[in-house]
Amino acid sequence: MTRVVYRTCTLCEACCGIEVHVEGERITAIGGDKRDPSSHGYICAKARALKDLHEDPDRLRYPMRRAGSEWQRVSWKEAFAYATDGIRAAQRAHGDAAAAIYLGEPMVHNLDALLFADTLVAALGTQKRFSANSLDQFPKQLVSHWMYGSGLFLSVPDVDRTDYMLIIGANPVVSNGSLMTAPGMPARLRRIQQRGGRVVVIDPRRTETAKLADEHYFIRPNTDGLLLAALIQCLFGEGRVRLGKLGSFAEGLEVVEKAVAEFTPEAVSESVGIEPETMRAIARAFSDAPSAVCYGRMGTSTVPFGTTTTWLIEVLNSVSGNLDRPGGAMFPKPPVDVTSLQPPTQRGRWRSRTRGVPEFMGELPAVTLAEEIETPGDGQVRALVTFAGNPVLSSPAGHRLSEALDKLDFMVSIDLYLNETTRHAHIILPPLGPLERDHFDVAFQLFSVRNTAHWSPAVFDAPRDARSDGDIVLALASRLYWARGGSGRVQAAVPRTLLALGSARASRIVLDVALRAGPYGNGLRPWRPGLTLERLCRAAHGVDLGPLEPCLPERLPARSDRKQRRIDLAPAEIVADLVRLRRSLTHQPPDLVLVGRREARTVNSWSHNLPSLVSGPSRCVLSMHPADAAARGIGPGDWVRVSSRVGAVEVPVRVTESVMRGVVALPHGYGHGGEGIRLHVAAEHAGASCNDLTDPAEIDPLSGNAVLSGVPVRVDRCPPC
Repeated sequence: MTRVVYRTCTLCEACCGIEVHVEGERITAIGGDKRDPSSHGYICAKARALKDLHEDPDRLRYPMRRAGSEWQRVSWKEAFAYATDGIRAAQRAHGDAAAAIYLGEPMVHNLDALLFADTLVAALGTQKRFSANSLDQFPKQLVSHWMYGSGLFLSVPDVDRTDYMLIIGANPVVSNGSLMTAPGMPARLRRIQQRGGRVVVIDPRRTETAKLADEHYFIRPNTDGLLLAALIQCLFGEGRVRLGKLGSFAEGLEVVEKAVAEFTPEAVSESVGIEPETMRAIARAFSDAPSAVCYGRMGTSTVPFGTTTTWLIEVLNSVSGNLDRPGGAMFPKPPVDVTSLQPPTQRGRWRSRTRGVPEFMGELPAVTLAEEIETPGDGQVRALVTFAGNPVLSSPAGHRLSEALDKLDFMVSIDLYLNETTRHAHIILPPLGPLERDHFDVAFQLFSVRNTAHWSPAVFDAPRDARSDGDIVLALASRLYWARGGSGRVQAAVPRTLLALGSARASRIVLDVALRAGPYGNGLRPWRPGLTLERLCRAAHGVDLGPLEPCLPERLPARSDRKQRRIDLAPAEIVADLVRLRRSLTHQPPDLVLVGRREARTVNSWSHNLPSLVSGPSRCVLSMHPADAAARGIGPGDWVRVSSRVGAVEVPVRVTESVMRGVVALPHGYGHGGEGIRLHVAAEHAGASCNDLTDPAEIDPLSGNAVLSGVPVRVDRCPPC
């Protein structure tokens, strides 16, 4: 008998609605749900690959304990006891601060993991928390923290109503948005053009988005901040600044005007690589459009000026009158309003032991993890828990981190796979697959371009003797609390109570309360109508909660350090960083720099083990401009050695004019050639890790975010075999 289950895809930020066709225990097809209020039937190859993921023979389905170079199956009882004893042994010998935890990006696609991860962090009793956030989005969150009062209150482009979209260092046609949940971006961008608007892309590559755009301009990597400062200076210089309603609750406009005064188009043109008149034309078109929005992502975030560049995007949207207005940069109203449910975000309560980099939102920069393991002294990391992450491939100088992991006294991994990171673990605790558990997207509704809600029921019952992420986290947290003794026995009541309920039931209770207390709920008054989990469960295709709406100043998060409900257009720390940006005008650019490249079929490193996502020609190739290749005697298909200050890789070359001169591009997530992993499909498409070239010493000094783009490299043709 065939049945159809409607849910959302959990493999990227787009959260597309899908229909999973099942016959018995076998998936027969996965298609797009045309009645989903956000994706309207759109899906990409990643959604269909959920079938490969569910059926993947390499996926771990029971706990595994390492014995030398071999792995042995153990029971859950043995696994939890071994994990607890190993962590506590390191902490008893070296103190609670000897433990650390790394949280990977896939965890935010998992309701249980998102709700209960903090329980495990608290049970470890350590301040050494790392995550993929500082490899990606810390600049955006820090800017929101300083400007609006919370690192969770993020502006997104109102792409469905804008008349002019300026895209800098982002490729939403491939990503379907990043910190912008917007499935079907190709169609959304075409609709801008169909209603008479324009799409303008500024990027050192002619990306898939650039090919669709009305205009594309190459820009030298790491100079986006200079360009944005010049665009803002043009608006001030030509009397085009208009705050609109923001004028009554935004402060710092005069400081911004003074701060950008020296960044004229003429002053930055040589560094940026764009003519002054072109910059002025872009500024005027942005200003003259009925509505406009600027959007930047990895190319503006994972750079030495990530926070300052991200701030300049917010300022451009603000001073042009396009913040909090239809067609501009707006703030979603998610059904679970995390911003109002959590205390204000904080920064600088403690610092990393090795570099003194301040924490942000309870986390230290991931680039410091290897040195925290390697550097002797009080607080040296001796035990590590990794949760759904593969930092060996996603962190700068991943080969160095791999070596550091071998020095740990003990390591626990909660993961589906034996991969480049988890192969170092002493015990691996594998959770259920995404189709074997219920789900609700709490995180991605914080930056959705339309307000929606969608409950995703499990497609399959959980296999016998399997555990969800939540069950694993709560069981481990409970044991760690009791093993630590003292106050831990009091704190243990929370995870033990949740454990008794089961994480799935506990998640439903927490979610239902959050929905009822949220902006569409009944205010916890059962006699009133409103959004509840029961209503969501009945709405198989999801619930449309409407377009983004102006919400300022009412929804500005309350600040504890200053007058409430105000926008700070000129945070002092960022304004001070403009001195460093100004100095960059005198820097001589390297001959070649490396930028990242996202492939449409790549999610994270583990997606390379799914046959449908790696079929076809090899994608781990270095894109290089013909003139740069010719100058080095390199031809199409040649193998080259790419080297940086910290490492080198060998890859084949694709000679193409899709990258500007002086720039080479390599996709992320590859590098599956190491020993001890169990990813048979990925090993056949091993490629090379671009993060063997990125440098952990280079960070955005304000946020601590990793620098993954604009890395100086040398490219040499490999001698014939």
